[in-house]
Amino acid sequence: MLLLVGLGNPGARYAGNRHNIGFLALDGIARLLRAQPWRQRFHGEVAEAAIGQDKALLLKPLTFMNLSGQAVAEAARFYKIEPANVIVFHDELDLAPGKLRVKLGGGNAGHNGLRSITASIGNEYRRVRMGIGHPGDKALVHAYVLNDFAKVEQPWVEDLILACADHVGLLAAGDDGHFQTKVALSMDQKGWTDVARLGEKPSN
Repeated sequence: MLLLVGLGNPGARYAGNRHNIGFLALDGIARLLRAQPWRQRFHGEVAEAAIGQDKALLLKPLTFMNLSGQAVAEAARFYKIEPANVIVFHDELDLAPGKLRVKLGGGNAGHNGLRSITASIGNEYRRVRMGIGHPGDKALVHAYVLNDFAKVEQPWVEDLILACADHVGLLAAGDDGHFQTKVALSMDQKGWTDVARLGEKPSN
């Protein structure tokens, strides 16, 4: 079984925040996979789904970002899921908006949700790093991630989430490189190649 985790903060106040793109990604995946209804369990919201021949548990921790590891560890322990089968979707300041990278292990780059998960299950889980860009000044980061995506940003956010959902089967199969390539091609085809950092599509 796979454990797909989306990181974010619970509640309407945070729903549209840049920090919540992991929640948004899981919602998109759940819709495409026609997952079972969300229910509360493991200090989070969970939904069961099938990705091809694989069973998957989708999890959105409701512990707030800094304690995300508590929910992940409980779900992983209950289903006996090894860290290598845990895939975490999260916001990434060090990638331009609309860009995506997948990696196994590595540093947490100051991300409190990743830090909590690493402390709870170790470091050998996969991360889907969803670029939101950087405000340019470290002092502005806190406010930046806890503010909503601007209206002009929402189209690329929706396209990135749809691309992740469309190709999630590649992640399930362990083909991270192919998944990353397919998402990038999808974003390029929709016109986000050179303008993702600007937050607007080119005119045709």
